[in-house]
Amino acid sequence: MDLSQYTLFITANLPYILAVLTILIFIALIIFISVSIKMSRLNKRYRKMMFGMENANIESLLLKHIEEVRQAVTKVKNLDEKCRHLDVVTTTAIQNLGIVRFNAFEDTGSDLSFALALLDQNKNGVVLSSIYGRNESRVYAKPILDGQSTYHLTAEEKAALSKSLEKNHK
Repeated sequence: MDLSQYTLFITANLPYILAVLTILIFIALIIFISVSIKMSRLNKRYRKMMFGMENANIESLLLKHIEEVRQAVTKVKNLDEKCRHLDVVTTTAIQNLGIVRFNAFEDTGSDLSFALALLDQNKNGVVLSSIYGRNESRVYAKPILDGQSTYHLTAEEKAALSKSLEKNHK
């Protein structure tokens, strides 16, 4: 085929060629407008995200946020370790108490004597008793292991221990 045949073909089919080119240009225009709108939306998002950031770029922001996340994870791990340690420590701390006030002697006018049971989570602790008399006051301590005492407990001490054990079960 020589050049004259191409020219004849183009001349004979010129309306069709122009129609196809017009359609292609129209499709290209639609694609351009669509891409333009998407770019505009992306640009708005970018400006909104970068608002107040002078001389910053996404890479530096991401690196900064990654470092902050790492620091937060480290802090959470440290807090978790401290929380576990506190869980262990608090099992032996006084968590439950029961108190009973009573009048030890009839000639003293009020309930100035008391029995106080102090127990930890494992039902270990002490029962303190204060016997108040007209001329003196005495304090007694009796150890408690697993909710029991090896010493004889008075009725008031037993009541205080029962109150403390009730709180231990709640």
